[in-house]
Order: sequence, then structure tokens, then C-alpha cells
Amino acid sequence: MASDYVGSAVCKTCHADVWFNFYKNPHYKSIAGGEQPPERTGCEGCHGPAKAHVEAHGGKTTIPHAFSLMEPAAVLDTCLNCHARDFGKANIRRSAHSLADVVCTNCHSIHKSPTPQFLLAKKQTELCYGCHADVRAQFSMPFKHRVNEGFMNCTDCHNPHGAFAPTWGMADKPRMVTQSGGNEEACLKCHADKRGPFAYEHPPVRVEGCEVCHVPHGSPNAKLLARPVVFTLCLRCHNGADSYGTRNNGITALSSTHNMLDPRYQRCTVCHVRIHGSNSDSYFFR
Repeated sequence: MASDYVGSAVCKTCHADVWFNFYKNPHYKSIAGGEQPPERTGCEGCHGPAKAHVEAHGGKTTIPHAFSLMEPAAVLDTCLNCHARDFGKANIRRSAHSLADVVCTNCHSIHKSPTPQFLLAKKQTELCYGCHADVRAQFSMPFKHRVNEGFMNCTDCHNPHGAFAPTWGMADKPRMVTQSGGNEEACLKCHADKRGPFAYEHPPVRVEGCEVCHVPHGSPNAKLLARPVVFTLCLRCHNGADSYGTRNNGITALSSTHNMLDPRYQRCTVCHVRIHGSNSDSYFFR
């Protein structure tokens, strides 16, 4: 009922520590705008009507939405009352986080966030590393993306609120990766020279994605490669030819033109320089 709403000014009486910093909070616009109904304004917009809470002189059990007592699904439903229209959160109910009961309040601190953006509970990298310890280790590899150095963040590539199925890697992996240009890998937001379209495509790049050759978080190998020696990476696909020389554009390991025992032939990209795609040569020579 509308009469059960007392207004955010009443909350200030007991919760002054929250109230006097609330003007810095993006949720404050619900008060500043003055156009929202009581159920979407200020404190009661998230916590529900406070009349019973005030009459009882406090207590978590007297407020409809005491987040510390709520089940994960209820927390998510409460936040989505306002945030459901955000396209970036459109797939949040099917995201890996939500399915694992990781919801808004696990990552966000609404009242006392120590970060300047997004009301995060911690610095973004520390927040993600809290669960993804294996990724923390990968970012300590000799070759890695510069996340720890602050050059980029996890959310430059990932959508923690849930991304739609990718159009590469048979829509199987990677998980929760945001897309560039609507349907392409996030890698192309920075590595635009690899985007194409090319007259001669390297099929794995377009179909399987960058991670078929690269380890995106970090690798002991130069250029984030999955293998330490270039030719061993290439031979995972180009692993021999039939009598017509057509199998996977394959090569025989000990032919006169590709003697894999000769170091001269062990760096495939010395000759095949346009390995991500070429506009002039089907063998990616130029």
C-alpha cells in the first residue's frame, strides 16, 4: 500500500552514515529526479515499504527486503525490478554466475563501495580473482594481457552479467565473453587488424576462434601461443596430406619443401606471414 511508504528522509534518522553518502550513489537519481513512484524511490525502492520497520524501531526482520537475509534468487529479482531493461544484463538469469547462486550483492556494495565505478565491493581484479584463482595464476605467466598492470579489466572481454552464445567455437566456449561488433570475438575490439573480411580466410580463425591457437589470459609461450614451438601448433591441423595433397591443406613432415627436422622450416610464419587471413594469397604468403 502507498501508505506503508515513509520516504527516505525518515531512514536518515537511524542510517545517517548511509544517507550522507547516498548522494554520490547512482541510485540517488531516483530521489533527485522526483518522478518515480514510492516503490522505486530511494531506500524503499530497494528495501520495500518501511512503515513496519520504523514502528518496530528497527530490526532486519521488519523490513521487506533485508538483503543479508534473502535467498540469491530473491536478491536477483529485487535488483531486476529496475535493471531488467539493461541489455547488458538481458541474459543474467541464464548466466554461469546466476546458476551458481552468485548474484548482485556478491560483487556489488551498494552503500559503501570503495571503487569509483559500478559500486563494486572490491577492485575489479581482486573481485574476480576471489573465485577464479586459476585465472589469477594465468595472469602471472611471462606472456599475458596486462590486467594486473591496470591497462585493461576483466570486463573489457567478459560480461559478468551473462553473454549470449558466441558465434565461434560452435557456441561452446568461451563462457560469458562479450562480443565485438554484435557477433564477433571480444579480441577484435583491440586486434582490429585481424578482423577481415579477407579474400582468403584461415578457417580456424573464423570458425573456432582465436583461442584455438592462443591462450587469452596468459601463457609461457610468446604471443600467448598454446604451444612453445610454432610448427607443432600448426601441425595439429596440417598433419599430413593424402595422395592428392588435399587433406587439411596438409604437409608431409619430411618432404623436400617442409622438412620439419630442419630448423629453417620450423617457424611457419616466416613464410606464411598473413596467417590470420590474406587478401592476395591462399597460402597466406603475403
